[in-house]
Amino acid sequence: MIRVAAAIIENEQRLLLIAKRRIEKSQGGLWEFPGGKLEEEESPEACLRRELMEEMGVEIEVQTYFGINEHWYGDLQIQLIAYRAKFIAGVIALIDHDEYRWVRSEQLADYSFAPADIKFVNMLMQG
Repeated sequence: MIRVAAAIIENEQRLLLIAKRRIEKSQGGLWEFPGGKLEEEESPEACLRRELMEEMGVEIEVQTYFGINEHWYGDLQIQLIAYRAKFIAGVIALIDHDEYRWVRSEQLADYSFAPADIKFVNMLMQG
């Protein structure tokens, strides 16, 4: 099982950051909450701070645990651990994504998300 952390990042306008996976990657063309794989002995919170700096050039403040979802992609199982986070600083520069958007939670239904993220989309849309 691969452990992955996802950040549900909110800005000062209470908009959420979503990112579209590069087309050549696994789940390419689908939207997700940004994050990445946990390294050995790394906490999800540390992983999110590292990944968001590496992949987008932004600083976040990891806040509260949001939920966990285990999902099978064919023969690969991932455990996706989500945390709410606050956007602190930086200008988004995309490395692993083709696009990003800041959206209201009710707009999430307008985007096609990677299957492992859908549980969190539904939780956010229900308030």
